[in-house]
Amino acid sequence: MEKKTRFPSPTLKASVPWNAGKMVGAKRALKEKHVWAIRFWLGSEQRVRDRALFDLALDSKLRGCDLVSLRIGDIVTSGQVRHRAMVVQQKTRRPVQFEITETTRESVRAWLEHRGGGLNEYVFPSRQSAKAHLSTRQYARLLDQWVQAVGLIAGEYGTHSLRRTKVAMIYKRTGNIRAVQILLGHSKLDSTVRYLGVDVEDALALSEATDL
Repeated sequence: MEKKTRFPSPTLKASVPWNAGKMVGAKRALKEKHVWAIRFWLGSEQRVRDRALFDLALDSKLRGCDLVSLRIGDIVTSGQVRHRAMVVQQKTRRPVQFEITETTRESVRAWLEHRGGGLNEYVFPSRQSAKAHLSTRQYARLLDQWVQAVGLIAGEYGTHSLRRTKVAMIYKRTGNIRAVQILLGHSKLDSTVRYLGVDVEDALALSEATDL
């Protein structure tokens, strides 16, 4: 029996993959030189809010949704920016602590002096409504501007790049993945391993750097 050849219907549109033309996969962490280049650019442009947002993103290592929803009382006590803070993560409902370094305290202090507001108000309010916070979409758009301003490709970086930057440096310098797990607020070490992209080469490099 002769097989009939089936031809696609001319009325059907070719399906387009959801990621066509998009760069997918884990976003890169920033290098130290990029961090300082962005800080310099934000300072030269007098973008006080953005500098505070950038610095706080690096120190806190929070997901975008947790970062933009920070309230002034989360990071300020007795009129001073805290050295350490703690928030409950929206995704996991688990508390996570983070440090606020002197560099970040200075930029946050400058922004809050300009911004004003009470302890229960958002650190980074929306421009549409004082009762809402900066959206994660707007945060992502701002990040695109920052990385492009210093010659990086926006598609290779995202808000998770800032969450990963400091812990990637810590892991590279110390090899202490348990410390990274705590800082990121991961419940499972496997999640941290995948997040950092740790592989055999990393393990061997750490081993080679240890002489007995």
